[in-house]
Amino acid sequence: MSASKRNTPPFFDEKTGLVDLAALDAHGTQAEEYDDLPDLSEVDVGTADRHEAGRLVSRGRGRPRLDNPKRQVTLRLDADVIEGFRATGSGWQARINAILREALEQPGR
Repeated sequence: MSASKRNTPPFFDEKTGLVDLAALDAHGTQAEEYDDLPDLSEVDVGTADRHEAGRLVSRGRGRPRLDNPKRQVTLRLDADVIEGFRATGSGWQARINAILREALEQPGR
């Protein structure tokens, strides 16, 4: 056990399972106690909640908005065409998009 842990008064009562918050607030953290804290990784810092002026700053939900997002459309295609692309596995819609883009670039379209 480190010296700081031996010198730190117990704030947690094992019998009751409660923390003495008044004693915890009154305790000043000593320089030696910082050695017992784990180092933070870049992942820890990136996923931590951020507070400014005592208020939680929301990161927002979901992924960031794209500059040029795809649009959903309804398109009627022959069943065998859809099944053929689906049979190629994951990413079949992206492959259809690539084929349509290639067709647009053909001269004399």
